[in-house]
Amino acid sequence: MKIHTTSYIQISRKALENNLAFLRAQMGPSVRISSVVKGNAYGHGIEPFVPLAEACGVNHFSVFEANEAYLVKQALQQPETEVMVMGMINNDELAWAIENGVSFYVFEMDRMKQALKAAQRVGKAARIHLELETGMNRTGFCEQGWQEAARLLRENTEHLRFEGLCTHFAGAESIANYVRVTRQRKNFNRIAKWFRSQQFTPSLYHTACSAAAIRYPPTRMDMVRIGILQYGFWPSREIFIEYSSQLDNKRDPLQRLISWSSKIMDVKSVKAGEYIGYGNSYLANENLRIATVPVGYAHGFSRSLSNQGRALVHGRRVAVIGMVNMNMVTIDVTGLEQAAKGDEVTFIGFQGDMELSVSSFGEFSHQVNYELLTRLPANIPRMVVE
Repeated sequence: MKIHTTSYIQISRKALENNLAFLRAQMGPSVRISSVVKGNAYGHGIEPFVPLAEACGVNHFSVFEANEAYLVKQALQQPETEVMVMGMINNDELAWAIENGVSFYVFEMDRMKQALKAAQRVGKAARIHLELETGMNRTGFCEQGWQEAARLLRENTEHLRFEGLCTHFAGAESIANYVRVTRQRKNFNRIAKWFRSQQFTPSLYHTACSAAAIRYPPTRMDMVRIGILQYGFWPSREIFIEYSSQLDNKRDPLQRLISWSSKIMDVKSVKAGEYIGYGNSYLANENLRIATVPVGYAHGFSRSLSNQGRALVHGRRVAVIGMVNMNMVTIDVTGLEQAAKGDEVTFIGFQGDMELSVSSFGEFSHQVNYELLTRLPANIPRMVVE
């Protein structure tokens, strides 16, 4: 017997191919693209997305933590594809990373020293990226730290491989942060110059996320770390407006990879004057025809979408009415006489010419694209479609 899930997510191969072609044209042939797949590939699913991206020519992936690196390694189809951890890796995970050729950020001395010890035990060089504090004030070596790190690099070339020199820009997606980002760029360039003067040359200089890669071309350097753009979303509306203002054709060049759908599980009539669902948040002011859908806040459909959310049924936009439950939502299908049990309900994506975008979905729930996408539960099945 086949057991079905209450909803499913589809990932478009054609859309990813389109987006990567756009990015390669923007970045140029000498800039490597690292596909950022933290947060379960921004909700798209590491397991299906990584092989798909490899098939589209991606050979470098960035993650936040060691567990994500492990999942990416399990999903890889090409042994030469590289994986980089940008954030959390416990000291007892360093040996695994070194053994498996996983590179990782170093931004404080304990990790640096523990990486050296692990590399000596394993008998293989640790591939490290020195992250610099340039003004983000999050993770990154300040001056005393990067000078000490440089000393350890010089003294332990057999066990510490200088893979990258990097930083992260604070708020590059906002034009209001131009001065702050410019100051960070100057700080990074100053420190990179010092490293060169000391005959330290990393394999890669990399500083740019999606927003910086589009807005500040000099930050592209050897590699860019592209997250949200590859999935078909702009880091912010500001970035898209600024980009498109330079073009005669204002059409968005990106295509969304993701769609999310479920099915109607019941249809019934409700008389005027009756309340719908929990409490009394929605009063039917006329005779209604309603449908229940087996998706709720446990599945990533935010409770804040109660009486506000939208869905697509038979190519028409319909309203969410009543409170979003843990496992169910009610939609108004009045006027859709053909709506019946088993019909497809789309929460994100297209039905015919109609679309519900992630951004419009997010506006109703007061979530940015990043948050909404990464909150889609990992147990919703993801499948790649053409």
